[in-house]
Amino acid sequence: MTRYRQPQWQAQMKLQIDYNNMMADYVGPQEGFTRQDIESLAGQLQAAHQRMLAKRSAGEMQWRDLPWQQEAEVRQIIKTAREVRRRCENFVVLGIGGSALGPLAVQTALNHLHYNELPPDKRGGPRFYVLDNIDPERVAALFDIIDPAQTIFNVISKSGSTAETMAQFMIVYQMLRQKLGSGYAAHIIATTDAERGNLIKIARAEGYATFIIPSGVGGRYSELSPVGLLPAAVCGIDIEELLAGAAYMDQLCRTADVFANPAYLLAALQFLAMQRGKNISVMMPYAESLKYFADWYAQLWAESLGKRYNLSGEEVFTGQTPVKALGATDQHSQVQLYTEGPFDKVVTFLKAGSFRAEVDIPRVFKHVSGLAFLGGHTLGELLTAEQLATEYALMKAARLSFTITLPEINPFTVGQLIQLLAVKTAFAGELLHINAFDQPGVEEGKNATYALLGRPGYEAKKEELAARPAKNPAYII
Repeated sequence: MTRYRQPQWQAQMKLQIDYNNMMADYVGPQEGFTRQDIESLAGQLQAAHQRMLAKRSAGEMQWRDLPWQQEAEVRQIIKTAREVRRRCENFVVLGIGGSALGPLAVQTALNHLHYNELPPDKRGGPRFYVLDNIDPERVAALFDIIDPAQTIFNVISKSGSTAETMAQFMIVYQMLRQKLGSGYAAHIIATTDAERGNLIKIARAEGYATFIIPSGVGGRYSELSPVGLLPAAVCGIDIEELLAGAAYMDQLCRTADVFANPAYLLAALQFLAMQRGKNISVMMPYAESLKYFADWYAQLWAESLGKRYNLSGEEVFTGQTPVKALGATDQHSQVQLYTEGPFDKVVTFLKAGSFRAEVDIPRVFKHVSGLAFLGGHTLGELLTAEQLATEYALMKAARLSFTITLPEINPFTVGQLIQLLAVKTAFAGELLHINAFDQPGVEEGKNATYALLGRPGYEAKKEELAARPAKNPAYII
């Protein structure tokens, strides 16, 4: 039996949620919360739970079912990934937002931190690149180091109209046709909607290999769909274990009991904190491998909860601003603000129970008292001590924090983390009485971009832009 199907191993790999430093017992009654504070939300929590159940039953939260309902897709992804590893030296994701942040977070978490620099026999897959921006220098720089004939491009866009991704795709499309001739289509894999949008039409007409993003799965909730599973599988990650971890966490997050449901509990505490003006959510991994989970979480939390209107149409201007930090690096750049600045933050520590590699600190400079104490320890011990010390410093300063510990960083625990944060975000949206699955604020910028570049149908928006107030030269120095 594979390890992720063994109940004993699953229990050993269960994420640990430590919220002591959110509570008044530890940070004091002025900033901290009591069990009674959480229990006072009972009516709201129950109503939010019922809405979560109703939406899931109605197919409005299809992303929650991804760990359970993709057996055929997973088989095809694994087969395709095997072929890709055999055929190419480079695998490039063309995408932005969740289509890029999720694959990058999982790749960095689960593969060697210098994966691309490893020799092929140690890497186990093609070099992996995520082209998630349209800076022309960055795009040109990638083309300087890859051979198109040895590269497969995975273009990811559910709508098929994402300007940044489709611009990249158009460039790649022309380059491949010019350099490879009739065989160019074998170097493109499209991940998109089954019916809607430009990309699926082009993919079918051109004969690209295609994977489908389920209709009820939005970009920032899509990492456990083919959006994230294909890049992970190509790079040798066990996607069946990843999904098993997500399924395990999803089971834990089904109960209505907030004190037994890790996602509900974290969402409830963040909701209480927001009510007290804590409008910044810091994610601070103390593991380099989890660094990009802070980036992924930033989009998930910001785009889901930052809303002008609630579901009743009232202006609420709600949300928390996510901030990325990395321990121990940002102890030396941000923690001074966290411990002595405004009382407006909740810090989430991500912590590894063990590291996959260890480095000893040698017993040298024994005559230097300020250094000798480090000898005989390991870098893992030092990093763990620094996380505990930062956590303690925040607690002593009456600053709110909680810690999520992954016993090991492996596909099962990473799958748990993805599902935990997604369910937490959705439940926080229900408590805030907002739609956690749309992004109307993003659309204004998209529409203005289309208008500026002359997309048909956006003439009125172009006129609106032309009528905007002219800039005052006095305010430009």
